[in-house]
Amino acid sequence: MTSVGSETNPAASGPAALHRWLSWRSACVFGRAMRRPVLALGAAMAIFAALMLVKGVNPFAAYRDMFISTFTTTTSLGGIAVRATPLILAGLAVAVPARAGLINVGGEGQLIMGGVAAMGVSLALGGALHGPGALVLMAVAAAAAGALWSGLAALLRLKGGISEAVTTLLLNYIALDFMFFLIYERWKDPQGSGQPATRALDKADRLGLLGGSRVHLGLLIALVAVVVVHLVFQTTSWGFRLRVVGGNPEAARRAGLKVGSLLLTAMLVGGALGGLGGFAQLAGAEFKLRSGFVLGYGYVAYLASWLAGHKPIGVLLSCLLLSGIVIGGDSLQLDSGLPGASVNVLMALLLLGVFGFAKKREAAR
Repeated sequence: MTSVGSETNPAASGPAALHRWLSWRSACVFGRAMRRPVLALGAAMAIFAALMLVKGVNPFAAYRDMFISTFTTTTSLGGIAVRATPLILAGLAVAVPARAGLINVGGEGQLIMGGVAAMGVSLALGGALHGPGALVLMAVAAAAAGALWSGLAALLRLKGGISEAVTTLLLNYIALDFMFFLIYERWKDPQGSGQPATRALDKADRLGLLGGSRVHLGLLIALVAVVVVHLVFQTTSWGFRLRVVGGNPEAARRAGLKVGSLLLTAMLVGGALGGLGGFAQLAGAEFKLRSGFVLGYGYVAYLASWLAGHKPIGVLLSCLLLSGIVIGGDSLQLDSGLPGASVNVLMALLLLGVFGFAKKREAAR
């Protein structure tokens, strides 16, 4: 017989009971965290299946072909990992400010500015430094540029009372225009094919590949960032204070917390992660700045963070899922005869599903 006291206090029954109780609690927390994305994905796929029926496409065959072409070949799996790398870092750029109750829609601009800063360092070095030393300088510059870009939105929020959701979104367009100015004018490769682009990075200044795959070392940077952010959220006083501010800023202020400083640092850290994503995309996949550099990545990363409830491990899984959907979009077009933009419809339905289940949960509280 188990006493009532041992049920409410598992430590009273010894280490074995405590371990079983903690395992059960962890499983429950993980189950609740995964319930929203699973339900949202199921709802989105069901609605998308109905749309395919309207177009005269067998949804079961379409999903089967999409799964086979996306998850059963090493080439597709490598493509998913490469595409997910900047998404993971940009997703964390959303998740960290969200911990403090901030809405960072500026992942796109932070990715771009990170890539611009990294390319600027490479051009400034002019071949004087190559290899790990150059890569470190490029990464540091990219993180600093991303932090500066998000810091502008934070200062406008703190000093002018302007919503960071608006300013981060508008800063995306400024970053894009700034990159266009550089690749069309100042940094355009005179030896190129005439298309607006910078010169390609030297091979010594590119991130190495993992084994014989196409996956580059930027994925390791993204995975380390996920683990670090998770540990910071779970084990540090800064992570706890961010959660307090995100839950009730006024109560946090009355408790003596420096709310303004916490909001600023959350945005700076988020922007730095976004800038690193731009560096990883430049040095690991693109190798040059061009008009399509990280096009749309920041907005997909925003969706990934919301899908994961702004939890770092969930961001990782969401980015892999969304990358798989994008890679699988080729199958929808080639095998099922659907328009190329069909994958965007599926992701939009997924976003609506996430928001719908979030609203339902808030209403139930």
